[in-house]
Amino acid sequence: MKRTAAGKPSGPSQRQLRAGELTRHALVEVMREHEIQDPDLAGVPITLTQVRMSPDLRHAICFVEPLGGQKYSVVVDALNRHAKFLRGRLGRAIEMKFTPDLKFVHDETFNEASRINALFDDPKVAQDLASDSDED
Repeated sequence: MKRTAAGKPSGPSQRQLRAGELTRHALVEVMREHEIQDPDLAGVPITLTQVRMSPDLRHAICFVEPLGGQKYSVVVDALNRHAKFLRGRLGRAIEMKFTPDLKFVHDETFNEASRINALFDDPKVAQDLASDSDED
């Protein structure tokens, strides 16, 4: 793991990143193949954007975004209710020493990107950006 000048870890290790991607791909396949019988998830397309693994690879935080962006709290709660079922199916799909415990959370990056794009569309910001390019 990379370390900063103070000797503290600066981010996830290559092993964590690799295991997270492996888990994400396998979990997408599990969710596609095995229909979860839950009315809160019926007909809701879900994007699994990222999986962050703990350093010991025993815990995974799965970032999800229901397409359409509505009722995300209901979808996240439903996925967390079915986390043990998904973990069991995931254990059969990947070859790791331990199958990680799954925790699903809403991914805020799409909302943040929309907010930043809205700021760029603001006339005052566009005016400032135009004046900065004129000075160059």
